[in-house]
This record gives sequence, C-alpha cells and structure tokens, in this order.
Amino acid sequence: MDAASAPRRRPNARGQGELLREEIIGAAAEMLDELADDEALSLRAVARAVSIAATSVYLHFPDRDALVLAVLQRCHEQLVQLGDDAEAASGDPVGALRARILAQVGWAQQHPGLYKVLHESKVHRRLGMPFKKVLVERTIAGVQRCMDAGLAPVDDATTVAIDLRTAVNGMLAQRINEPDLPWPPAVEQVDRFLAKLVGV
Repeated sequence: MDAASAPRRRPNARGQGELLREEIIGAAAEMLDELADDEALSLRAVARAVSIAATSVYLHFPDRDALVLAVLQRCHEQLVQLGDDAEAASGDPVGALRARILAQVGWAQQHPGLYKVLHESKVHRRLGMPFKKVLVERTIAGVQRCMDAGLAPVDDATTVAIDLRTAVNGMLAQRINEPDLPWPPAVEQVDRFLAKLVGV
C-alpha cells in the first residue's frame, strides 16, 4: 500500500503532538522486534503503520537513527522498571539481584528482536546510549548489597557486576542468535552465573 492509498489518519488535536510521537515510537518498536535489525527499519514503513505521511515522522525524528534511539531508550526504561519491581518484591539481597536478572531474561525472551537491536545496533556506536548506565548502576548496587549483607564474598562490586552482566547478556544474545542449540533452562544458567561470578 503506498502513501496515497493508505487510510487517512485523523490529526491529533492541538497540543497532542506528543501522542503522535508515542504512536510512532510504538509502531517502530513493534517493527524492530520483528526485524531484529535497525538497518532494516524504514521511516516510510513506520509512517504507513501509523497512517501518517512520511513527512510527519520527520517533524518528531530527524532521521532513522533518532527514532531507533528513542525506541531503545523506551526499552531500557522498561527493563529498569521491571527490574526495580522484581527487586522490590524480593525479601533479601540475593533474591533481589536474582529477580532483577530474571526480569531482564523474561523481557528478552518476550522481545528477542528488540533485545538484539538494543545490544547490537549500530546506533549505539554512532550516537551512544548513556541511558544504559542506569541498568549497570542498578546491578552494581544489587551486588554491593549482597556483599554488605555478608551473603557474597567482598570484592570490587563494579567488576563483579560487569562480569555478571557480560555473562547474562552473552547468554541471551547466544540464545537469540543460535536458538537451535540445546540450551538448558535460562534460570539454571543465571543461577550458575550468580554462584560462580558473585559467589551467592
């Protein structure tokens, strides 16, 4: 369907441009989850999905990279919130750290394409993603709480947290990119990472 034959979308009321921006991000997120490749995303295709002219997308995002970055920031915010909620529901530091990691695993399993783009996108190298520091900081804090409570050997929490994140992200990337391997349950791998890398 070309732009001329696409169903016309009713314009947002005055002052509701932010709603359209959110619709554009939502449509792009769905497409990226299916494509699993930010380079394959077309702004024209996003515009068609939202039933607007391609020029309307440019009013909110100057180029594809800017739109992809907005999608990835939203994904990151979702991961942070899911981890915070999971951690808050746990009663001890080890359980909280484990719950945070498993929340990330669950999100990646539900959104493999978006997870792949979040970690493998060329946008990261071109524009940077400073917002990703929040997840690192949350993991460091979780590891530190385990150490402070005497539940994990005292060590440099930053180094341990980075090792843990590297293992988890690598495991998830491998599962997404090589789904036919005889993978053990993800929770078992996470528990081994926690035992071997954090010492809990």
